[in-house]
Amino acid sequence: MTREIATTDLESVQIGPVAVARLSREAAIRRLLAVPGSGSRLAVAFANAHGLLLAMDDPAFADALSRFLVLNDGIGAEIGARLLSGTGFEDNLNGTDFVPALLDAAPVGTRVYLFGARPEVVEKAAGLFAARHPAIAVCGWRSGYFGEDELPQIVAGINAARPDILLVAMGNPRQELLIDRLWDDLDVPLALGVGALFDFTAGEVTRAPSLMRSNGLEWVYRLGQEPKRLGQRYTTGILRYLWKILRLKLSGKSARA
Repeated sequence: MTREIATTDLESVQIGPVAVARLSREAAIRRLLAVPGSGSRLAVAFANAHGLLLAMDDPAFADALSRFLVLNDGIGAEIGARLLSGTGFEDNLNGTDFVPALLDAAPVGTRVYLFGARPEVVEKAAGLFAARHPAIAVCGWRSGYFGEDELPQIVAGINAARPDILLVAMGNPRQELLIDRLWDDLDVPLALGVGALFDFTAGEVTRAPSLMRSNGLEWVYRLGQEPKRLGQRYTTGILRYLWKILRLKLSGKSARA
């Protein structure tokens, strides 16, 4: 199967080194679900301010994302797109909301494999996915805790399960770098890096109220939940991201700043 490269035939906006596709939720779901069975393959990433800043800071991560279809996630990507191109995105494609919608729209019998999180979390998430999305078949799961020497066995296990969709939940950049590294060995049509989705699904982390989510303020709620872990990301990280975006705007470029 050939690897479909990101946004070659899609309208996109360049935010630093990352080309972020301009797709509505409906169009993105159609695009992804057209991949299994088509003979092509696609890796998908969700770009929030934190991920975009990581790509601006790390050329290796930016290079990996060039081989992904990158979708916009949250207010940071929206601000970046508006400042650099004058136009935002039609929908916020936050992965925690987008992936369940994708699974709801998947054809009956679509096989899904979960890879990431703690063992008890991914197992619980697998059961809840199966219950909430009865059209899909959860064909396997594996925690995100493993040694380097276990990777060949993990890849073999994923391939043996024959998933149509692989969900990798390890946070960025780890999940995207791992997908990119293993891509040639994986026999999977569609892979998505989904961050904390399994933790949210299993109830390990609670979502922000819907009003905060709809206004792009879920990061404020997350910061209140985990100030120690997320404090730097959502304070100095946000300021660094905005500063880099402003530098790009003033220079008229969208390259690394």
